[in-house]
Amino acid sequence: MKKKKIPMRKCIVSQEMFSKKSLIRIVRTPDNEVLIDPTGKKSGRGAYLCAKVEYIDLAQKKKSLERIFQTKIDSTLYDQLREYAEGVSHEE
Repeated sequence: MKKKKIPMRKCIVSQEMFSKKSLIRIVRTPDNEVLIDPTGKKSGRGAYLCAKVEYIDLAQKKKSLERIFQTKIDSTLYDQLREYAEGVSHEE
């Protein structure tokens, strides 16, 4: 049997490649709304972040999401990311 290819994406904080399922996709919609994209299919500019609290804290400290999306990010999004990260598997 042929082995199925695992899609890999780069974390915006650590700059490391991880499997797509172990990352959180954040998207800026065409309406300039920034939100978590659990399906990975929403239209707009997407970025991937490691689903670990320390990476989310680092992204907030470095303002990584603000720089990538070129818009102000509300602190409630980071709280939502921390909650969401608890439910994501950490496979590599």
